[in-house]
Amino acid sequence: MVGIDALEVVVETHLSHGLPGFAIVGMPETAVRESKERVRSAIINSGLEFPARRITVNLAPADLPKAGGQYDLAIALGILGASNQLALDDLQQTEVLGELALDGEIRHVQGVIAAALAARSESRPMIAPRANADELDLVSYSGIKLATSLLQLVDHIKNGTVIDVLPDQQARTQGRHQSIPSFQLVRGQPLGIRAITIAAAGSHNLLMVGPPGCGKSMLAHNCAQLLPPLSESDAMKVACIRSLSHNSTDASALVDPPLRSPHHSATSVALTGGGNRAMPGEVSLAHLGVLFLDEFAEFKPSVLDSLREPMEAGEITITRANYRVKYPARFQLIAAMNPCPCGYCSDPKRHCRCAPSQLQHYQKRLSGPLLDRIDLQVELPALSSAELLDASEDDYDAVARWRQAKQQVKACRALQLQRSGNLNAEEVETLCRLSSSQRKQLAMIMDELGLSARALHRVLRVARTLADFDEQSAISEAHLLEAIAMRRLQFLNR
Repeated sequence: MVGIDALEVVVETHLSHGLPGFAIVGMPETAVRESKERVRSAIINSGLEFPARRITVNLAPADLPKAGGQYDLAIALGILGASNQLALDDLQQTEVLGELALDGEIRHVQGVIAAALAARSESRPMIAPRANADELDLVSYSGIKLATSLLQLVDHIKNGTVIDVLPDQQARTQGRHQSIPSFQLVRGQPLGIRAITIAAAGSHNLLMVGPPGCGKSMLAHNCAQLLPPLSESDAMKVACIRSLSHNSTDASALVDPPLRSPHHSATSVALTGGGNRAMPGEVSLAHLGVLFLDEFAEFKPSVLDSLREPMEAGEITITRANYRVKYPARFQLIAAMNPCPCGYCSDPKRHCRCAPSQLQHYQKRLSGPLLDRIDLQVELPALSSAELLDASEDDYDAVARWRQAKQQVKACRALQLQRSGNLNAEEVETLCRLSSSQRKQLAMIMDELGLSARALHRVLRVARTLADFDEQSAISEAHLLEAIAMRRLQFLNR
């Protein structure tokens, strides 16, 4: 695996005379070098003969680092073929994946979905662990055979005994996306509901600021559920990332856009990816979905600033000394935070206990360039006891509003996708045209609020989404003013 791409590795095996030995070459990492002992024990414990000769295994290409235990099964088959215990003619151009236990059992491996997609694109047969059946069931390809042990696979190659074959089923992901209507759990907060609906309709980043218990986390989860289901190709990309990073892939939720909510103690490597093997981080696991950062200001400033590049580019590049991997990271950031350390700076009924120096330090944790990249920035008020206990709106009305919002979001995103998808700078100039009076008004507001060029670009994108949401071809003054109003945080100016 390089990123989410599965590259071909050829396992070559040579037996020669001399003192018995076992060498693996081709830039193997620790897990690959240790496969010597796993392969030896698996062959012996399966009742087969391990050759007492000098064994050399080459993993080509030689300049690509090899990691993981997925080469065990291919190495074992190569040794059995080179020692004339097994005829491998029928396995030409066959992809083999599997980690061996000491008793010969074939264990689960990572990145199997990407490997299956690569095998399908090349029309090659594939042998994979039976333990990966649930993940492989997501790939519509009948050329995959599933093995549970080395002995079973050897018996299949020698005697033609039947092993499991993955059925070829089309449209596996249809009709699986089901969201629970949850507007009925939200009390009050019409601005919050409006903000998450517009954020979902235009894939806009959103920051919600409000006192504890005002519904920020619930609104963030509602935003994820408002998103339309993924297409089959997009669902496969998300499944590849999950398969690579120890995250289980549930077939029933395959087309649901991912929702990731890391704890505020997460490091920049956990968020953006990295480590010894350059694994994907939370921004990649949230690809085509929502990255929800609760207690936004409690994250380390350096961790938050590491989000700036992927928020702009939609991908993250992790560089190592001898290779570089690129992971997709087109996520939608939904953040929630309190207005001050004690949480009650904006609550008229609770006294704020924070000193001015504490409040200033708290606000400085959010850098200007990061806030510049967040399209919608809204402040939510505290809820009164009457609003929390109000049951005037029955569940039917809440469900009806939820379904209407989902239909509007779906229609708006379909219109944007049909037109151009994400608006770049050139498309903003053509698709977000303003009248002369609107341009003058916007210029005056920009000078007064000190908005940057990036902020202007984001305001125009939000205004375009508001117009699409209302099914209007032109941006009106109301759309422009609402877009500006939903990106100004008053608590920063207190």
